[in-house]
Amino acid sequence: MTKADLVNNLGTIARSGTKAFMEAIQAGADISMIGQFGVGFYSAFLVAHQVTVVSKHNDDEQYIWESSAGDSFTVHLDTTGERLGRGSKIILHMKDDQLEYLEESRIKELIKKHSEFISFPIKLMVEKTTEKEVEDEESAEKKPEEKPEDAEKPQVEDEKKPVEKKMKKVKEVTHELELINKQKALWMRKPEEVTKEEYTAFYKALSNDWEEHLAVKHFFFEGNLEFRAILFVPRRAPFDLFESRKKNNNLKLYVRRVLIMDNAEDMVPEYLNFIRGIIDSEDLPLNISREMLQQNKILKIIKKNVVKKVIELFEDIAANKDDFKKFYEAFSKNLKLGIHEDTDNRAKLANLLRYYSTKSGEEWTSLKEYTERMKPEQKSIYYITGESKAHVMSSPFLEKLKKKDYEVLFMTEPIDEYSVQQLREYEGKKLVCVSKEGLQLEEEEAEKKAFEDQKALNENLCKCIKDILGEKVEKVVVSNTLVDSPCCLVTGEYGWSANMERIMKAQALRDNSMFSYMASKKTMEINATHPIITELRRKSDADKNDKTVKDLVWLMYETALLTSGFTLEEPATFAKRIHRMMAFGLNLDIEPTPASAPADELPALETPAAAPAAEGAAAPAPAAAPETSMDSVD
Repeated sequence: MTKADLVNNLGTIARSGTKAFMEAIQAGADISMIGQFGVGFYSAFLVAHQVTVVSKHNDDEQYIWESSAGDSFTVHLDTTGERLGRGSKIILHMKDDQLEYLEESRIKELIKKHSEFISFPIKLMVEKTTEKEVEDEESAEKKPEEKPEDAEKPQVEDEKKPVEKKMKKVKEVTHELELINKQKALWMRKPEEVTKEEYTAFYKALSNDWEEHLAVKHFFFEGNLEFRAILFVPRRAPFDLFESRKKNNNLKLYVRRVLIMDNAEDMVPEYLNFIRGIIDSEDLPLNISREMLQQNKILKIIKKNVVKKVIELFEDIAANKDDFKKFYEAFSKNLKLGIHEDTDNRAKLANLLRYYSTKSGEEWTSLKEYTERMKPEQKSIYYITGESKAHVMSSPFLEKLKKKDYEVLFMTEPIDEYSVQQLREYEGKKLVCVSKEGLQLEEEEAEKKAFEDQKALNENLCKCIKDILGEKVEKVVVSNTLVDSPCCLVTGEYGWSANMERIMKAQALRDNSMFSYMASKKTMEINATHPIITELRRKSDADKNDKTVKDLVWLMYETALLTSGFTLEEPATFAKRIHRMMAFGLNLDIEPTPASAPADELPALETPAAAPAAEGAAAPAPAAAPETSMDSVD
């Protein structure tokens, strides 16, 4: 720089490149400040109490600029210093509490972090110690002194053997310039020119992972803006993948090979936080804050296209069955979180979902494969949510669907409950939960007529069961979906399912007030053709206050809670009821002795007709009678 350049560019903050840069940005100028010397120069005073700049321009003499970050600076002709020929040299006089920046390792760390991929070389004067072998002069063999009495004796000359020189190792300290930014910007090359080994080495250097990546996407985007990116999918998920307080530095943002953000979490949505790689933009300005980046329109366009390319990468992985199995086992929760959050890409993500089903066996099936196997008359995609695959496979909700040979998807992860609320349909087919009320299956006219006849026949029994259970159920209806089970409990179409209620109860920091309006309102559905229901109808028609009917209704309700996915409110009461029914079957005397069990601790078998049953309470105990044996029920 000339003397005038030193004064104008480095004089004061008021006339430095930083202020000019900020004024230009506020005026709406879309400029890049890369290469303009004044921007960020005063950050040197964060670590130095005095800064000296020596500069030589072809059209001027060599000058020295000095300042101590106060209100003044000096510029004078350099007459005694080293001749630069052309260029500039900056000397920082470090503060006492910033001496760590003189350490070789600290300087290398900073260069590698922020300037590892810039095109011009950065060299550091380093101290190197090498071991060198030299002759050990101190231990050199000395010639022996001749004795006087041997002087006159004839000397016999032996053949002279070469004397071995003793060597020793010494440490030699040298100083030399070492190139720091050796790593080349891999993303600047064409994808077809980069080998798999180079991608693997780059991934390991970027992520500190000991395994190689599962898949990579290397692309160059052209259009209204330009940016390059290399994106990697790891082979396994980190243990703290969904840790909210974790600092995510998987994605790095560069501007023309200069790092400006090492945790560019705003470049991808939360559900893609496992993606690792770099994004290098040619259009983003340098030296602007994170807040300004968040408002930058260029960043929004980059984010949209990065997400699009990542989903394309997932689709490429899906083409390989073994690779996709590894990927889905590690990151299925991320895909389902994307279904919940990403409205724009929900349809594409739905193609990547995999579930077990009643027809898939030990293999996953996709929604597309499901729709291809659908029956011609089937209009909806059926699914059931539950705690595990084994639990839902034996669910009574599947009985009619299995009979009609309809396939049902098993959704056994807690996040499935959330994602399926957003994924209402797939390719025009509505997703229907088989454990909720309102399940309509395609039926013939004869089946519809038989169902209406059963509803009329069991109307009184439904009313009787509702009176016995009271507020435990909202209503009791005849089911058209049960085949082998006597009854089940379904929930409202728009409320929580039994599985969702279980999940919410397990939340450590749950809000109990939500249960008042979201808790499942249970509807009991009975199988009118089942022998137990048929016998209950006969007994209730004969005497609606029959003690056996009331006890069996409570037992039937509690078993339906378990088979439908709910939890028992009073397991001990249920156990006592089971034990008493076992006693009936063995024709044992069920009346407890006063010493062994007080009467008020046993579940009651009879509830007065005029008063509704208390919540969770059982009915009063009946007197032992022949007609109450298990044989009569069977």
